Amino acid sequence: RTTSSAFHSKKTLLSPPTMGKGAQQQSLTSSVVGDVASKSVLIEGELYDVSEFKHPGGSIIKQFKGAGDATDAFQEFHGRSSKAKKMLKALPHERATEAQKKGRAFNGREALAEDYEALRSDLEREGFFAPNAAEIVYRLGEIVLMHALGLYVLPKNFTAGILILGCVSGRCGWLMHEAGHYSLTSKISVDRVLQNVLYGVGCGMSAAWWRNQHNKHHATPQKLKHDVDLDTLPLVAFHAAIASEAKGSFTKFWLKLQGALFVPLSTLLVALGWQIYLHPRHSLRAKKYGELASYLVRYVAIFGVVLKDYSWPAAIGAYLLYDQVGAAYIFTNFALSHTHLPVTKADEYLHWVEYAANHTTNIQAGPICNWWMANLNFQIEHHLFPSMPQFRHKVIAPRVKALFEKHGLSYDVRPYFSCLFETLWNLHAVGNHIDNKTD
Repeated sequence: RTTSSAFHSKKTLLSPPTMGKGAQQQSLTSSVVGDVASKSVLIEGELYDVSEFKHPGGSIIKQFKGAGDATDAFQEFHGRSSKAKKMLKALPHERATEAQKKGRAFNGREALAEDYEALRSDLEREGFFAPNAAEIVYRLGEIVLMHALGLYVLPKNFTAGILILGCVSGRCGWLMHEAGHYSLTSKISVDRVLQNVLYGVGCGMSAAWWRNQHNKHHATPQKLKHDVDLDTLPLVAFHAAIASEAKGSFTKFWLKLQGALFVPLSTLLVALGWQIYLHPRHSLRAKKYGELASYLVRYVAIFGVVLKDYSWPAAIGAYLLYDQVGAAYIFTNFALSHTHLPVTKADEYLHWVEYAANHTTNIQAGPICNWWMANLNFQIEHHLFPSMPQFRHKVIAPRVKALFEKHGLSYDVRPYFSCLFETLWNLHAVGNHIDNKTD
């Protein structure tokens, strides 16, 4: 076995952090031990030295250095990647001691971890992680047909055409989300191409940027200083701990109005910021030329074909309306899943299942809601098994609920409109308590 000299030449016994809900990392026994702990990641009982490793997916690896168990995150993000597994095994590593396992393995919930792994193994054996050709054809066909319908209707009825085209732009976001998790076709290379096209042409945004950021969210949802979806200032603050960091009188004034502004305006400003600046910058820096080409196709199609007979002011106005519909549709629906829920402190370490239970909400199922939210109203199931095709979440939901009940975990399901109200009211409440000090 390949090992780091640090693992052999220095003591590695840790004074274990307390895991589970409310857990905080305790002091390590010495500075030498701290050095070893700070550069190790625990996966399947092995400690991997990542001090010299530059993770292709960005800084997500830092969330598991020195504390916690990264086994489930690695399995869900890289389970289909032979390249990632080879890279992992090439790192210096050794088997964790029993003391180290006690402090870090399973994040303090061994019985829960065993039952979760048993459920996952059963679902995998039963074929729930396998792609479905009919579902793929249906989802892609829907995108094509809705675009065709919107383009047909637009010259006849501008408002209806904009609503249809904006809606299908949002649905491009739903579908690229599935491809970005490699749960659409289960072939990484194919899903990446589909995601690039759907997100680049359909939304004007970067698939590579999304994968980098979204996996950080999935690793530790609602965890301060780790979940990038909480890093939303200056436009939005979903929690008082974030709002307390707001600077400037205008930002504070804006946040006081965020409950009313979120759907009609804030979502549009987020989309425009991503489309005009953040995502093109990332594509250029990362040399993602395919993404840059997809942006070009998008804007040539919109301004050079669809809106070619409009004056420039009218064309820009039409684009902003179309963009607002798409942005409000997808960003508002995603906000229902987490943003009104409590956060975990930066030094707390939960089990993978606890994150789904404590920081995720399902929206009451039904044919309309399932379609409207592209089966991501089953957010608990999605956070447990992000690499599973999303149309299967409704089938496994009763088994997930049984697992939660067995271990005393909350299985949170809310009606759509009451959850929407709670989400917007939370924005209002946070924005109007902005001057309160938060621990």
